[in-house]
Amino acid sequence: MNPKISIIVPVYKVEPYIHKCVESIIKQTFGDFELILVNDGSPDSCGGICDEYASKDSRVRIIHKENGCLSESRNVGRTKAVS
Repeated sequence: MNPKISIIVPVYKVEPYIHKCVESIIKQTFGDFELILVNDGSPDSCGGICDEYASKDSRVRIIHKENGCLSESRNVGRTKAVS
């Protein structure tokens, strides 16, 4: 897999919105991307929801990390993104 773009989405306490966010990205007409979901130690069910998406769609990758800050989550995603 060598996608043209990487989309990085930090995830923390967004359980009511995560489905709508991910579905919106996955359903785009441009499909040559990877979606990197960075679970920033969210205490709700976000980590499991992200895992489900990753198991169903090969374009979705999940990174689980301890809670930090938004900038840290983005930077972790950037290090894993396709160059």
